[in-house]
Amino acid sequence: MKIKELKHQEDLPNDSKLKEVLIQFEKFIEELNNKNLPDKTIEIINKHIEALNSSLLLDNAFKKLLIKRQNQIVKLLEKKHKLFPKNYYRNLWMALGMSAIGLPIGVAFSVSIGNMGLLAIGVPVGMVIGFTLGLNMDKKALKEGRQLDVELKNII
Repeated sequence: MKIKELKHQEDLPNDSKLKEVLIQFEKFIEELNNKNLPDKTIEIINKHIEALNSSLLLDNAFKKLLIKRQNQIVKLLEKKHKLFPKNYYRNLWMALGMSAIGLPIGVAFSVSIGNMGLLAIGVPVGMVIGFTLGLNMDKKALKEGRQLDVELKNII
């Protein structure tokens, strides 16, 4: 079974950001077609694509819907098949590092010095820690063959 193609809407304006998202989504689907996915997963992905093809939304609203469906497909692949796009963990852990690691470090540092103006010092430290952890997890996924050869930049 093969994954359906996304139909280009002819009446879409020449919005460069929308075109980038469309090209990225097409590359993502092309990469998924190269993987040996079960028919049930392909059926679910096809339902997402059918919803996009039947959508009457335009411009920014269509772009948001496309990104939303793309994220749903990524989560499906993550849960059922442990497949991830390039830099998935890096992006995830960088945000987690800033909030879950960096802020507590900043609070501890600023309280110990007695200057709350230094609260933000922990954020870049947490970002680097999260970036490093995520990069190592991405490398591990690549070695295990669980990484897709496409980078998705608009994952929310």
